[in-house]
Amino acid sequence: MAGKIKMITPLVEMDGDEMTRVIWKLIKEMLLEPYIDLKTEYYDLGLPKRDETEDKVTVEAANAIKKYGVGVKCATITPNAERVKEYNLKQMWKSPNATIRAILDGTVFRAPILVNCIKPSVRTWKKPITIARHAYGDVYKSVEHVIEGPVKVELVITPRDGGAEQRLTVHEFDGPGVIMGMHNLDKSIESFARACFNYALDQKQDLWFATKDTISKKYDHRFKDIFQEIFENEYKDKFEEKGISYFYTLIDDAVARVIRSEGGFIWACKNYDGDVMSDMVATAFGSLAMMTSVLVSPEGYYEYEAAHGTVQRHYYRYLKGEETSTNSVATIFAWTGALRKRGEIDRIKDLVEFADKLEASTLRTIEEGVMTKDLALLAEVENKKVVNTEQFLAEIRKRLEEVI
Repeated sequence: MAGKIKMITPLVEMDGDEMTRVIWKLIKEMLLEPYIDLKTEYYDLGLPKRDETEDKVTVEAANAIKKYGVGVKCATITPNAERVKEYNLKQMWKSPNATIRAILDGTVFRAPILVNCIKPSVRTWKKPITIARHAYGDVYKSVEHVIEGPVKVELVITPRDGGAEQRLTVHEFDGPGVIMGMHNLDKSIESFARACFNYALDQKQDLWFATKDTISKKYDHRFKDIFQEIFENEYKDKFEEKGISYFYTLIDDAVARVIRSEGGFIWACKNYDGDVMSDMVATAFGSLAMMTSVLVSPEGYYEYEAAHGTVQRHYYRYLKGEETSTNSVATIFAWTGALRKRGEIDRIKDLVEFADKLEASTLRTIEEGVMTKDLALLAEVENKKVVNTEQFLAEIRKRLEEVI
C-alpha cells in the first residue's frame, strides 16, 4: 500500500459506552488509522456526556448526519432505573437510537453477517435476509385499559373543525376484559415505504412486504395500499431497470416463504412483526453479535452501527483487569459499511475496496478457526483457537496486511 487512503468528506463518528467503547478505540487504532487518513466529525454519545449536555449531543450528532450524509455509531446505554443510580444521572434519558431515528425519519435495516463455518438453523438459507422494521406506532404507541365490569367500549372520532362526531362500537363487555387502541400515520408509512424501496435499489435486492390485510381491512390494508401506490408511481420503472422486484403477500404466507427460501432479499415488516422477526432471523443465523444495522432515511442519510448492546458483563470484567473475549465483528462491519458508503458517494474507489478487504479478512480469520469465545460455541470448524478481544483484532490485521 503506497500511502494512507485519503478521504474527502468526514464521517459522523458517534462514540458509545462500556465494552463497545473499548473495542471502538481498538478498531480505529489497529484496523483503520494505519491505512486511512481517517476524517471524522466526532460526537461522544457515552452516557456521561449525554447526561452532561442534557442529551443535546445526540441531537447535534443527528443533525451532523443530515449535513454530511453518513454516520457510524458505537453501541450506547439506554438507561433504566439501575443505570440512573449507577451513573448518577440527572434523569432517565431516552435511547439515542430513538432520538436519531426520529430526527432522520429513518428506517432500520438489519442483516446477518454470514460465515461459512457457522450454519443457519434453517438449512435452506444461503444468503442474508435483511429485516426492515417500521419504527412508529402500532402497539408501541397504543392506549390500553383494563375493563373491570359490564361496559360498552366505543371508538370516538371527533373532528377538530366541528364536524359530526363518529362512534364505532369496539365491544360490549359483560364482564372483565382488556382493550387497546392503536394508530399510525400516513406520513410515517410513506416514509417507511420510500426508505424500503430506496434501500432495495441501493442493495439490488428484491423487496418483500407483508401484513394481514384480509383480517385488518382498514389498518393493515392502509399499509398495503400506500406501499403499492408509491411503488407504482415512483419506483416500478427503477426496479425493472435494476432487475429486482417488489412482492406483497400475507404475513403468514411470508413466514412460510421465508423459511423455504435461500434468503438474499429484504423483508419489510410493520413495527411489531419486525420486532419479532428480526430477533428470529438473528437467532436462526447465529447471533446478534453477527448482525449489522443501518438506519436509512428517505432523503438518503445513512447511519451504521452494530445491532447488539454495550456488552456490560465483559466491561465489568475489563474494569477489574480480567481478560475478555468480546466479539467485535458487528462493530467492524458498522465501520466498513459507513466507509464503503462514504467511498461510493465521494467516488473514492480505494475506500470502497478497503472496506471490502477488511470484511473479507474478518470472515477469513473466523473461517480459519481463530475466533472469540461466543463464536467458538457456534462454529463448525476443526482446531478452533479462542483468543481474547485484542488478539482477535490483531489476527484480523495480520490477514488484512496480506491483501492490501
